[in-house]
Order: sequence, then structure tokens, then C-alpha cells
Amino acid sequence: MTLLCKPDECTLLIVDTQVRLMPAIHEGENVVRRCVQLATAARELGIHVIGTEENPDGLGPLVPEIASMCDTTLAKFHFSAPAEEGFLRRLPAGRDTLVVAGCEAHVCVLQTVIGLLESGHAVKWVSDAVGS
Repeated sequence: MTLLCKPDECTLLIVDTQVRLMPAIHEGENVVRRCVQLATAARELGIHVIGTEENPDGLGPLVPEIASMCDTTLAKFHFSAPAEEGFLRRLPAGRDTLVVAGCEAHVCVLQTVIGLLESGHAVKWVSDAVGS
């Protein structure tokens, strides 16, 4: 495993930066800003951007500035995105490194990262674009 990412081998995954959740996140505005920066760079490099929404009926959609940057948005009802039926099959083929950002660090982001690692993916966790 290399420490550097190759654009044609990775996907950006932004976890649960949702309208009703972000006001409760410590420095939530900074998390959103940093996720937008990541998504902007990803799009420039041809990296697929996926957003997840935890229980969207309860927590609302992704904040608009992130939603507009996502190529794909997936609803989920487990803390771990890989625990959702079909989630792993929906990841772009051949892109086995996931760059992960979003909310909440101690639940959805952590459990998603663990699930991705258990499924054989390499993971890069962007700590300054993760909030709780």
C-alpha cells in the first residue's frame, strides 16, 4: 500500500454532512468547507465523489454545497455504509482506495472506515474534514 493516492484508483466518500446534523457538529462550517475543497479537487482530478445520507427522512439531505459536488448520493440506515445492502457493489470498479471525510467521527465515519478496511479497501481518513 502506498501513502499517496492515484486519482484513477480512488474515490472520495463524504459521510453524512446533512442539513439537520451539521448545526450540532463542532466547527461544522469548517467541516463543510473542507469537504467542499476536497470535492472540488476530486472533480478536477476525475475522482468520483460519493455522498452518504444517514436516515435522510430524519436528518435531511446533504447540505447543498456538498450535494452539488457529488456524482452519487446514497441513503443509508446503518452507521457503517458498507453494511448497507449493495453499497460496496456501487463503488466505482478498480478504485479500491477511498478518501473519507464527513460526520460523525466516532460513529458513522469510524464504522464506515472499519467496514471498508474489512472489505479489503485502502482508506485515507482526512482528519481536518471530519467532525463530530
